[in-house]
Amino acid sequence: MESLRFLYRIGHGPSSSHTMAPGRAAEQFGERFPNAVSFRVTLYGSLAATGRGHLTDAAILDALSPRPVELVWQADVVLPHHPNGMDFAALDEAGNSLGDWRVYSIGGGALLSEGEEERSVSVYPLTTMQDILKHCTRTGKTFWEFVEDCEGPEIWSYLTEVHRVMQESVTRGLHDEGVLPGGLGLARRAWTFYRKIKLGGGHPTREGYLPAYALAVAEENATGGLIVTAPTCGSSGVLPSILRHIHDTVDTSRTHLLRALATAGLVGNLIKTNASISGAEVGCQGEIGTACAMAAAAATQLMGGSIRQIEYAAEMGLEHHLGLTCDPVNGLVQIPCIERNAFAAMRALDCATFASYSDGSHRISFDEVVKVMKQTGRDLPHLYRETAEGGLAITYRFPENH
Repeated sequence: MESLRFLYRIGHGPSSSHTMAPGRAAEQFGERFPNAVSFRVTLYGSLAATGRGHLTDAAILDALSPRPVELVWQADVVLPHHPNGMDFAALDEAGNSLGDWRVYSIGGGALLSEGEEERSVSVYPLTTMQDILKHCTRTGKTFWEFVEDCEGPEIWSYLTEVHRVMQESVTRGLHDEGVLPGGLGLARRAWTFYRKIKLGGGHPTREGYLPAYALAVAEENATGGLIVTAPTCGSSGVLPSILRHIHDTVDTSRTHLLRALATAGLVGNLIKTNASISGAEVGCQGEIGTACAMAAAAATQLMGGSIRQIEYAAEMGLEHHLGLTCDPVNGLVQIPCIERNAFAAMRALDCATFASYSDGSHRISFDEVVKVMKQTGRDLPHLYRETAEGGLAITYRFPENH
């Protein structure tokens, strides 16, 4: 299981798998062929189906600029390894190939070359929640201490930067107004929500400013702003909003917030390792469901919960998003993605509260739900896995398309 550095990635939205990873792949390929006159990039499956809405083309063109790029869209062709496949070709003046590369964007900003196994530098000796629970019970340690033991004390400086970027994205999103790009005519609403809650006394409900915080980050992501994948760009508003909300309502030090980030990261890492966080592979349950599980775990820890209660909260956060489809309207990370961040944040708080009332005992384990989520994702028809070919994506159409 990889370091949390590969789960919490700092970068620009709107999509970790469709924007960040293809842009990084293009940059790497361009560096390999400095003498290339031009490039041809073929996008397959989900990358082609929703690439324009996710700004995949813009990310690739920007990374290979100023050299010209021919983009080929093959939405009907799904490569065997993963729905997010790309072919890069470097060309000389005569259009002859200097070299090529087939690579996959496998979720959360990660890349995997054709023919390679999902090799990574493993820093965690245990890769199931059950084994980690046994270890922590035997040693008396918490989840965040387990993370520190595996990652080393230097992980805290990285998580400090992660927390800073997260909170800055909340702040920016609360102040910006206007229409989101992409043509849907969707207005930013975080500032309006925040203002109305504030005028209502600050905390008219238990959730306080929580929905406004989640909307703020999700809207920042939709504009291509700087965010942190948690675990993806499309679900990046859930965890930061929970951390800000608890900081608002309970006296919480930065040290405790960073420890909660570590625990949340451990939960996300387990799901990433044993199932998937790619919407193109398992639907939105892998993105927003994982984000909810991560945020629920963080909230429970900050409420003083035990490791068993934290595991229970994370289990509920994922369990109650099973089967969630990924059907972005026009391929944009806006409808239903932005609202889902707000609702998942509120559900994460509910899961944490529910788990805290219990003694942590429950019938279905976190590991079992992760397995079910993976199988459910495999069983979802491809049109519900980030292709914009089913569900809400075909229910609503642009006015221009009529």
